[in-house]
Amino acid sequence: MYSDNNGNKEIEATEIIPNTKKVYIETYGCQMNVSDSEIVAGILNSAGFAMTDDIARSNVILLNTCSVRDNAEAKIFKRLQHLRQFKKSNSKLIVGILGCMAERLRSKLIGREGLVSIVVGPDEYRSLPEMLNHAFEGESGIAVKLSRVETYDDIIPLRTDGISAWISIMRGCDKFCSFCIVPFTRGRERSKSMPVIIKEAKELYENGIMELTLLGQNVNSYNDPDSNANFAQLLRLVAAAVPRMRIRYTTSHPYDMSDELIETMAEFDNICNFIHLPVQSGSDRILELMNRHYTADSFLERIKYIRKLMPDCAISTDIIAGYPSETAEDHQKTLELINKVRFDGAFMFKYSPRENTKSWDMPDDVPEAIKQQRLTDIINLQNNIAKEINRDERGNEYDVLVEGPSKKNKAEWQGRTSTNKVLIFPRAGEKIGDTVKVRVEGSTSATLFGKKI
Repeated sequence: MYSDNNGNKEIEATEIIPNTKKVYIETYGCQMNVSDSEIVAGILNSAGFAMTDDIARSNVILLNTCSVRDNAEAKIFKRLQHLRQFKKSNSKLIVGILGCMAERLRSKLIGREGLVSIVVGPDEYRSLPEMLNHAFEGESGIAVKLSRVETYDDIIPLRTDGISAWISIMRGCDKFCSFCIVPFTRGRERSKSMPVIIKEAKELYENGIMELTLLGQNVNSYNDPDSNANFAQLLRLVAAAVPRMRIRYTTSHPYDMSDELIETMAEFDNICNFIHLPVQSGSDRILELMNRHYTADSFLERIKYIRKLMPDCAISTDIIAGYPSETAEDHQKTLELINKVRFDGAFMFKYSPRENTKSWDMPDDVPEAIKQQRLTDIINLQNNIAKEINRDERGNEYDVLVEGPSKKNKAEWQGRTSTNKVLIFPRAGEKIGDTVKVRVEGSTSATLFGKKI
């Protein structure tokens, strides 16, 4: 099973081949981790392991983890406690920790809760079959070496039935934002070959995939290893290669958001009108401490050009409250920027110190109560803005890609607009994968509701 524990779409796998080595995968964190779980499943399936969506029937449980914030790791430790019940009923059960948390904590995870016997970082997934076979013989193992070349471009990800898919176009990050653990858990930037990406996109379309997301820690830094083509050039070629497929991408860095990329988005109808552009703070002083390489004004200039070429483009962001030394004035500047931009959505968090990052050595001097109050201020402001933006959507008509039944009412469909907004509407004979014209009739801060035209 590949399950997205951030509240996003759950992806399920059926057993691929009969085998006594049945693997159950849980995925925590971002879409990059979901993509990595597909790579892991592809590697293991090719080695003779079977994937299962029934944890009780598995004899291997792999947790693909996130380390971006402390609460992401706390969730894994709590989950390990829950998994002890399966070890009691199957003494030979193998439990492994994969991904960023494995890379960060390494040997500290071996034997955790009397369960964990293998720990594998993001660049060592090829070693999993051998490590699991050794684990069945009673051996523990750690593989966490970071690579400057690994892109898994020769691995066929094991994808499940559905209409959406991901292609990881690059791995790692060279930005070294002072709060971010990613360069230490995923290594330095390296890009997948452009012809490989285009070939994979075409194959996905031929296999019935209707929506494709290009993934990277900072896709704007993409650089084809053979031609030096940039991300805008890659996006143009992918959009032209699969003109009937919706194209999305994530995540962008404001410093690298080029005019060429914005112009490419505006040119192609099948590139969705949605950009996730993390700002983190509205204070130039804090942005400098964060090593973000842009100012609030330069960020606003990017927003201005996006809306000039794509007036209907939805923009979401990331915001951190309570960064070291943040003052009330810094916080107020963040609120002012939110008011100026009017984001359609945001991921909002309290600052969480991460070991090995530059900010780890900074005094975490904003009291917890003040951090929480500032986060509450940001959340309340952003939710009100999103509610107002969605209220103005009433009467608008969208081509909605049907993703599946609504989670709350099976008599309704759930789909997303080109602007990445969830739109719920009554079922009327459509099927998953259909594109339906829907008129918006109601909304909340997070969801649109409508009827088929």
